[in-house]
Amino acid sequence: MQLQLHRRYLFLFFFLCCLSVDLLAQPDLLSGKYSKEELGKVLIPQADWKPFPKRDDRAGWAKADPEMMKGYLKKAEGYLTYNWPSVPATKSLLIERNANRSEYEAVSFQKREVLGTLLLAEIYENQGRFVDPIIDGVWSICEESFWGSSAHLPRGRDFAGLMDVSKPFVDLFAAETATYLAWVDYYLGDRLDAVSPQIRKRIYHETNYRIFQPLMTQPHGWMSKNSNGRPPNNWNPWICSNWLNTVLLLEKDDAKRTEAVAKILNVLDQFLNPYPRDGGCDEGPSYWGAAAASLYDNIALLNQATNQAFRYVFADEKVRNMGKFIYRAQISEKYFLNFADADPQPGMAATMIYRFGKDIEDPDMMRFGAYYRQPENGSLGRFHYFRNFYALFIQDEFRKAKKGLPLPKDVWLPDLQVFAARDQVGSTKGFYVAAKGGHNDESHNHNDVGNYVVYYDGQPLLIDVGRGTYTGKTFSSKRYEIWYNCSDYHNLPTVNGRTQPPGAKYKAALIAYKTGPAVTQFDLDIAGAYPEEAGIDSWKRTIRLNRGKNVQVDDAVTLEKAESLTQHLMTCYPTEPGKPGELIIHYAPKEGTARDFVVRYDAKKFQPQVEKVKLEAPEDQGIVTKWGDTIYRISFKAVAPKTADRFNFTVAAR
Repeated sequence: MQLQLHRRYLFLFFFLCCLSVDLLAQPDLLSGKYSKEELGKVLIPQADWKPFPKRDDRAGWAKADPEMMKGYLKKAEGYLTYNWPSVPATKSLLIERNANRSEYEAVSFQKREVLGTLLLAEIYENQGRFVDPIIDGVWSICEESFWGSSAHLPRGRDFAGLMDVSKPFVDLFAAETATYLAWVDYYLGDRLDAVSPQIRKRIYHETNYRIFQPLMTQPHGWMSKNSNGRPPNNWNPWICSNWLNTVLLLEKDDAKRTEAVAKILNVLDQFLNPYPRDGGCDEGPSYWGAAAASLYDNIALLNQATNQAFRYVFADEKVRNMGKFIYRAQISEKYFLNFADADPQPGMAATMIYRFGKDIEDPDMMRFGAYYRQPENGSLGRFHYFRNFYALFIQDEFRKAKKGLPLPKDVWLPDLQVFAARDQVGSTKGFYVAAKGGHNDESHNHNDVGNYVVYYDGQPLLIDVGRGTYTGKTFSSKRYEIWYNCSDYHNLPTVNGRTQPPGAKYKAALIAYKTGPAVTQFDLDIAGAYPEEAGIDSWKRTIRLNRGKNVQVDDAVTLEKAESLTQHLMTCYPTEPGKPGELIIHYAPKEGTARDFVVRYDAKKFQPQVEKVKLEAPEDQGIVTKWGDTIYRISFKAVAPKTADRFNFTVAAR
């Protein structure tokens, strides 16, 4: 009897463990809470939903920040005679003719910015002065063949750079466009009807045809993992936030509205379920603002539309970690970790960050967001239009909030396989080092397993160049013909003439991390990130911060063959060989004190060469914008490669 009970308890324990693992793998945090019937009950009906005061609620609008509203008004007055341009077919064709996307997007993006500014000015003034320009804007945008970007059109002769208007699909900017039109309808519906009933009818018709119907009836690649198993990236929550915003405001049929919200929840879970529990964003801090932050936008909208029925989400540890990532990835006031396509100096959506921190009850995140508050000048920001409404009604609290940068001493993201460490907690003084493992099929991937960066006093020393200007080449089969996406333009080796290829199977192994008061250390084996032809049995790399002293990189290598070997380093300062065993980097940051740093190496094993990278291609213009024409590659060529060896590089002040 006791044996049978014992077996039953073991079976129950095993079942619960399996159940817990399954729930961990597929928690469905958003879609699993309410049935569709329950969701319909918690959603506030469209006719009753007032996310922000209606236009004629002047007492409500008196609570909006007057400085922001005056800024919008001033800017909108310059748009009263705006000549709404069409988007010529030849602008769209540029994506096929010379891979240029910027000319098309410049026209499209400006039109939306003008419309959004005019709307806010009309809400503030409420005298009808901006209504006709708004109507012109609505009509002009509704007449566009495609609301998205030419860069997002399918490639090949079926499209050849122009939209097939009979087969609408939804990209980032089509969804963004719908949000602008939905807010126009919400705030100016009566004014538009007084002019003509066709305006609002057109808004719904175009939005339904271009957004609602395709999203409810067609699969879109950004909704779930791709054929290689890669999870969705920022497109998923970013598009969903605009889809949700639009359907909540614009869809008058509450059954259809509930159906759409239910699908949105399922799509969002395709993003959230596989997201690492450590909250790490493999797209980096600049994309965090449209990834984890867009997930937050969805939750905030859902809570507004359901009387806080999704408040429970903010207690989830993964969601909390997703918020905290933005300050965990900070190097200094202006610089952030920029692995892959991330920018080294991304803009901070301060109000949104503050609100996110407040909702997850993280004082550090709130202080961080408040730190980046800027005086209002009437600028909307290019995307996430609805965030402006939230910002308008929190400014008084925001101004008075405590400000500060957490600058954690150590950061370890085991799922993302990223570590960061600095000399002093809460300070940018001294050394900062960060490195990554991971694999080569990450979102906005660079072939960069084992790459690291070194900063000093919050300024770059050894860098990840990051991305340049996006062109048609960037997300094509030619992506890895662009130099800064490749491992030999990162702080990584080239082995027997081979660099790291793209693909999930090219990944790090033997990950280990440890930290203490004096030393923080990250270990990994990067052999698996290289092809078989490189002939690497193991390449164990250790990256160590010796606090107050230096940064040390040790490689222990076992090769099948040793034909050639080169260690690469990237910097943004002029560099030259010093005495044997020393390479001098003339560190001269724009904000900081110029001084020399030395990279010490074994002169018996390596001969350094320094080249200034030529920045001439269209993609390179973004590099110039971010870094200036200042990129140098250092190549330490092995004098006599061996099949088994150890290498040491130490970075220190001279």
